[in-house]
Amino acid sequence: MTQQHNTRLLPLLAALLAPPVLAAGDAGGSAPSALPSAEVAYLTVPREYRLDGIVEAVNRTTVSAQTQGQVEEILYDVDDFVEKGEVIARLRDNEHRARVAQAAAELKSATAELSRAEDEFARVEGLYANKNVSESEMDRAEAELAGAEARLDAAQAALEQAQEQLAYTRIRAPYSGIVTNRHVELGEIASPGQPVMSGISLEELRVTVDVPQSVIPAVRELGEVNVYLPNGGDEAEVVQPERITVFPFADMGSNTFKVRLDLPEGLENLFPGMFVKTGIVTGKKEELTVPKAAVVYRSEVTGVYVLDPDRGVHFRQIRVGRDHGGALVVLSGLTAGETVALDPIAAGVALKAQAKAKAGMGSDDDG
Repeated sequence: MTQQHNTRLLPLLAALLAPPVLAAGDAGGSAPSALPSAEVAYLTVPREYRLDGIVEAVNRTTVSAQTQGQVEEILYDVDDFVEKGEVIARLRDNEHRARVAQAAAELKSATAELSRAEDEFARVEGLYANKNVSESEMDRAEAELAGAEARLDAAQAALEQAQEQLAYTRIRAPYSGIVTNRHVELGEIASPGQPVMSGISLEELRVTVDVPQSVIPAVRELGEVNVYLPNGGDEAEVVQPERITVFPFADMGSNTFKVRLDLPEGLENLFPGMFVKTGIVTGKKEELTVPKAAVVYRSEVTGVYVLDPDRGVHFRQIRVGRDHGGALVVLSGLTAGETVALDPIAAGVALKAQAKAKAGMGSDDDG
């Protein structure tokens, strides 16, 4: 009875102690079907002409004084952020306030004179209707009324001008931005047209590129340009400009056209003066690509785990080119139709298990 029970247990123990074998593979090492995979295939990608571009601010201004006065206060300095309409500097305004008061008094006097002229005109007009005054008296009353109205208009304009000159003593920011340069010091006498501060706005940016004349037809016809923005990581952020402007003349020295690319708002870590890569689309082409998730980097070696029906899982070194979103261009090492693992970690584990299985089978054969 005991001997029969031991005889039944021997096949079960042999199965438990046997070396592991891949579930979806045989001794020859077929590709594990459980691994997520993708096929290496040709993809239609844009053909690009790469050029360097320079980031510029759309709004970059030097604010100048519009009236004369001593600089009394400077409220912002270089690298300060200023909201639109904020006062950035003040000029001494005592003289301008006195002119406003004088203009207001002249307006009051002109208003009173007009009122007197209107009363006089009404009186003379009534007498003239009753033939009690001559026509010359009527003409004189009309002339005095017209003169009083003109003097009132002049006084009103003088007051508005004085008030505007007073407002000019408060130099304000034309838009929200960052101060890049300060041109005056406290106590200086500012004159009309004299620069006070320079600034730029980071809300609206653009890229300017010098494009060879041979590429300009593609820009005009296709109108497709990719701008590669550095984002601090391994990959550049790709954006398309909202507007492309081609200057209608070429530089006589370099035979290049200046192309301006207006960028969308809200881009971060981008400042005027930075260099960025631009890719001008000149056509389409078929390129062999592999999913980016399948590519692994080991020191200076770039490779993928290939799933082969005959050889199973094996690691192969490849050379890759440009990045097209979720795929990389294959320069060498793969052919169309081959299957690669999308999970390199799981594929590496499967490769080790496959090697152990083959090693175990080899030792069994030797035994």
